[in-house]
Amino acid sequence: MSQATIDKINAMSEDVVIDVSHLTKDYGKGRGIFDISFKIPKGKVFGYCGTNGAGKTTTLRHIMGFIKPDSGTVTVNGLDPWKHGEEIKPHIGYLPGEIAFPPLESGSAFLRSQADIIHLTDMKKAERIINSLQLDPTAPLRRMSKGMKQKTAIVAAFMHSPDIYLLDEPTTGLDPLMREAFIELLEEEKARGATVLMSNHMFDELDETCDYVGFIKEGHIVDIVDMDEIRHRPFREFVVGFKKHDEYEQAFKNPPCEVLRREDDLLNIIVRVNGNNADKVIAEISKFELRQVSEIKYTLQRYFMESVGGNANE
Repeated sequence: MSQATIDKINAMSEDVVIDVSHLTKDYGKGRGIFDISFKIPKGKVFGYCGTNGAGKTTTLRHIMGFIKPDSGTVTVNGLDPWKHGEEIKPHIGYLPGEIAFPPLESGSAFLRSQADIIHLTDMKKAERIINSLQLDPTAPLRRMSKGMKQKTAIVAAFMHSPDIYLLDEPTTGLDPLMREAFIELLEEEKARGATVLMSNHMFDELDETCDYVGFIKEGHIVDIVDMDEIRHRPFREFVVGFKKHDEYEQAFKNPPCEVLRREDDLLNIIVRVNGNNADKVIAEISKFELRQVSEIKYTLQRYFMESVGGNANE
C-alpha cells in the first residue's frame, strides 16, 4: 500500500464507517485472518480480493457481528458489531457467500418475510430490482437454480436501501448480462451515498466499481490500492503498428517517449508516453503509414500481477 493511499484514507477518518484494526481470528494450521486492518470512508466502495479460503468471508462475518475476534477490533459507525449487533444490522444490506434459505414455499414468501423483519412496507424498490434481474420470485425456493437464489438474495439485501452493504461474492452464479444489471444497481447505491464492502475475485468488476481494493492472501492483507492510482496514471502505453518494414525500422530511433519493446514479426512498437510528451509522440508517428495505434489499458489485474506478485490463475 502506498503512503499516498494511507494518507488519503486517514485524512477521511472523521467519515469512516467501517474500521477494522489488527483483527485476528486464528483457527489453527494457518487458517483464519491475522492482523487485518483497513478503513472504509462513507460513500466509498472497498473491494476485497483474494482466492477462496483467503479470509474474505471470515472478515465480513466479523463485521456482521457473527464472530468474536481473538484480538483486534471492528467498529461499524463507531459501534462494536459483536456487542451492538441488533443496533447495527438494520443499517446493513448483507449478501452472504453461502445462501441458505428458510423452509418457505417461494422467493416471494422469503422476500415478504425479510420485509416484515425490517418493517419494510413499500416493496417498489424490490419490484424494480426483480424486474432488472429478470427474476421470477414466485418460483419454489427448493427448485431455484444457483443464479435465481443469488438474485433473490440480492433483492433482499438491497430492497430497504441500507446505508451499508456487505457483499460476499455478489455476482456468483449470474450470467454476464445480469452482472451488468448488478453493477448498475451498485452504482445507483454508491451515488445515493451508501458505503460498500464487496468481496470479489473478478478483476473487471472491481476495476469498474471500487474506490479502493484490498488484496488478502492466506489471511493477511498484502496490499491496499487506491483505484485513482490505477485509473489516472501519469503515463499511458500504446501499441503502434506499422504497414511497412522500412518505416518500422526508422521509427523511434530518438524517441520522445520510452520504447518498451519491439515486435519484429508483427511490426509493432510498444511505447510508454508521458502526458507532457503526447504532442511530440503524435508528431513522430504522423510521419508514417500506420496499421494501428491502440492503447494498452492499465488494469487492476495487471497491477496485481506486477505489484502484489500474483498471477492470472490466482
